[in-house]
Formats: sequence, C-alpha cells, structure tokens
Amino acid sequence: MGSTFQKIKSQTNFNPPKDWLQIKTVDMHTGGEPLRVIVSGFPELQGNSVLEYRRFCKEYYDHLRTALMFEPRGHADMYGCILVPPNDDDGDFGILFLHNEGYSTMCGHAIIAIATLAIEMHWIEVEEGDNILKVDAPCGRITAFAQVKNSKVMGVRFHCVASFVVGLDKVVEVQGLGKVTYDLAYGGAFYAYVDMKKNNFDFDLSTNSYRTLISKGMDIKRAVMQQEQNILHPFEEDLSFLYGTIFIGDSDAAEINSKNVCIFAEGEVDRCPTGSGVSGRMAIHKQRKEIDLGATMTIESITGSVFKGSVISEVDYGPFKAVIPQVEGTAFITGTHTFCIDPNDPMKNGFILR
Repeated sequence: MGSTFQKIKSQTNFNPPKDWLQIKTVDMHTGGEPLRVIVSGFPELQGNSVLEYRRFCKEYYDHLRTALMFEPRGHADMYGCILVPPNDDDGDFGILFLHNEGYSTMCGHAIIAIATLAIEMHWIEVEEGDNILKVDAPCGRITAFAQVKNSKVMGVRFHCVASFVVGLDKVVEVQGLGKVTYDLAYGGAFYAYVDMKKNNFDFDLSTNSYRTLISKGMDIKRAVMQQEQNILHPFEEDLSFLYGTIFIGDSDAAEINSKNVCIFAEGEVDRCPTGSGVSGRMAIHKQRKEIDLGATMTIESITGSVFKGSVISEVDYGPFKAVIPQVEGTAFITGTHTFCIDPNDPMKNGFILR
C-alpha cells in the first residue's frame, strides 16, 4: 500500500483556518422536498420577534442565505431554515424559512421536518404518543404534533394559522396561455390555485412537464401579481405578497384525492404537496362545501409523496371566514454538514444555474 494512500486513510479531518466561517447543518427531506436546518455557526440575529429576526437577516446576512441555498453548496430548488427564539415564553422556538428568492412566511414541509428533528435530537422531553411543539413562524404560531411509537417518529401533523379564501374562479390573461381561471387563497402564504380541469393547458402534472410547469407557473404568478396589486394580509404587511402558483389535478392512483404541483419563489418546484398550499386548499374546499369538518383529503406531489389535509375548525379572521387546517406528513434525515466559507473564495456567496 502506497504511503500517500496510507495518509489518506489516516488523515480524514480537515481543520479550516480561523478566518473561515463554519456553519453546521442537519439536512432532511419531507416528501422529497429538502430542508437544510442550520444548527450552529450562523451569526446571531437581532430582534424581539420572528418577523424582526427575518427583517434583520434580510438586511445584514442575506449573503449567507445565498451561500447556503445557491450552488455550489445548494441548488436552484434548495430550501433551508434558521431556528430563532420564540415570540413569547409559551413557544418552543421560532423559525425562519430560506429559499432561492428570499424568506417565505410559512412552510409546512419545514414544520414537519423540524418537529421530526426535535424528537431525534431530544430538544424536548420525548414520550410515546403525541409530542407537542409550539413553533413561531413568520405567519404566526404553528402547533405541531409528532407521533412517537417505540421511540421512533411515525409522522407529524400540524395545525396551521387561520387560512382563508380571497376569491374563487377569478380570471387573468396570461401571455401564451390566454385566460386562466384561478382561486386566490392564503394558508400561511398566498397562492394562485389553478385547476387543470378548468383550464385548457397542453401540459400535465407529470415530471415530463417539469420545465413547462416552472415557466407557465411563473407566468401565471407574475400575471396575477400585476392584476392583484392589493394582495393584503388583514393584519401584517410583511405577509402581503403572492408566493406561488399551485396547479391542481387528478392523481393516477385511485386512492389519492388529487395532486398538487407548486411553483414558488423564483421558479422553485416543490417536491412535496406543499403544506401551506394544502392549508389554503382546505379553506377553498370548505368554502365550496367540498369537505366537512374532520374529513380528510389525500394530496399527492410531483414526486408521488402524499400529505393528508383536513379542517379542524372555522374561525373569524379579520374580514374573512377562515379555517384552521391540519396537514400530516413524514420527514427523514439525510445527512449532516459543516459548510466552510473561505473569505477569499470569489464564489463564496453562491450562484445559480438552472
């Protein structure tokens, strides 16, 4: 055996210079959608609430978002989160969501993943049955229930914030598509919901249409943003923007109720059925009288992963008759990383090629 190879086998630790920033993460996925959980090394954020931490991060550390989400450490569809203090003593922790465009207001797949990780890392006292976590997202308090059996997480369900319909069967003119019918609803984030049955598209919701879905989804998002210039959350200006387009269609599986393909941020494709998107759908289906309290819908993603959605209760929320949705799914750990940022690296802040 050569002497160099012997050294390779015996010297496997890399010790970065002291002026290199080191950020440690636990990487996960929920239904195929990635989540990079930043657990240490990120500079401390200043503020007194999750929304204040979010504003501070956007202003002072956005280069670290791009460094961790963009290539060469990430990719165009990467997703991540930072854990911060909760808004009050009743909460367990707060969470900020990161992606290729910025900082979303709600992310169901991240809630499912972070509740799973809280059990795996024993951040709370773990017991058999439901383990409750109170998580403060930018959109508000999310209550998650991690189901543990024989010390293993079997799945997570969460109660989202009040979710409501802004309008049903609205119409927008989209270049290349003509008139597109959509519903506008909020499930922690605002989405334009586009039913394939109501629109004459020449593409489907399969992986074969992946690039077309990105292109057309973004075209619809931009057209709706131009038409709906007053997408307003009733209580918080920071939540008042359109996050994405969700295409709705039939699943090929008889036991699945329907399919979601979400195009969000700057053309990201959600690999899971989109927890906040399912939450908004529960509000739509309740308003259309297509789901009763306690009934469950199964919704599939472009990868074939499935979330369960239901309506827990109805609430008044500002001018809206809203619902409290429940979304259920599973998440898995894929690895751990220590990312190094060399201050002399000309690409240290990342780049994207799609």
